[in-house]
Amino acid sequence: MKYKFLWIPFLLLVFGSCNQKPAEQQELAAVESTVEEVSQHYIQLSSVEEARDFYAWTSDRIPMVSAHRGGPYPGFPENAIETFANVLKYTPTIIELDVAMTKDGVLVLMHDDKLDRTTTGKGLVSEATYAEVQELYLKDEDGTITDFKVPTLEEALIWSKGKALLTVDIKQSVPYEKIIEAVRETESEAHAALITYSFAAAKKLHYMAPELMLSVTIRNIEEIQRLEESGIPWTRVIAFTGVAERPQEFNKALHEKGVFTILGVLGNLDRSAIARGDQLYTSFVQKGADILATDRPIEAAAAIKTLAPSKSSKSKYFKK
Repeated sequence: MKYKFLWIPFLLLVFGSCNQKPAEQQELAAVESTVEEVSQHYIQLSSVEEARDFYAWTSDRIPMVSAHRGGPYPGFPENAIETFANVLKYTPTIIELDVAMTKDGVLVLMHDDKLDRTTTGKGLVSEATYAEVQELYLKDEDGTITDFKVPTLEEALIWSKGKALLTVDIKQSVPYEKIIEAVRETESEAHAALITYSFAAAKKLHYMAPELMLSVTIRNIEEIQRLEESGIPWTRVIAFTGVAERPQEFNKALHEKGVFTILGVLGNLDRSAIARGDQLYTSFVQKGADILATDRPIEAAAAIKTLAPSKSSKSKYFKK
């Protein structure tokens, strides 16, 4: 149309600008839709048997990242579903999330005891009702207010099904029974593992929900022995080896049990990678870390991508 009416610049300015803007918006929306469709990286487990198979260590395993608190970046606050979706544009991932409970017993995603740092609210989460929490907006790590709301655990469990694996960090004020109930009611047993920080907690959760995978802190040979004495089968265990790099021989000992290792690179090791280069992440994997729990999931995943085998028995669980 614009070529046809070059001799009428005024009409072109008026009508062309009116018609072109919606067209450009439609084109942009189409491009964004295409990017969203082709860029999602999913992990799909349909049963607890598949979960056990996925987490059973094999020499052809595919190294992965675990996005600490969901992988917050500028504009994407921690423990937000929108943040989880953002990371999946770049890499398949395990999402570590935190669960707190409101005054009226609703499980929400929140790391801190207080609302102040991560939301527009103030005070204790445990003293706010769910309705009050829903009036708030999440803030990113720079304190910038976003349009995102505080999600419930149920919403996160439902959203992540067929997309990502979860490791659920349970705050002290939250009864284990409520977490297990939410996992079972949403039929999320295949993709939701529970985080424990002591062998007593691991034993209790295993007794309550023997079908679920557990993240258990195992940092030395003595703790390997303690796990074996706990009665928890290795087939239910993902070994969190702490936030300091472990000897290759120790990782090998866990692999011989058929167990994946999660190295917490969040904090000091992430900062070392920033200072020394992201190739540092590859060295952790080469020494036996299978999953890197990180505050930089996009960068860490890009660094270790080349270490994935060309063929893997785990490939069937990764979808694009």
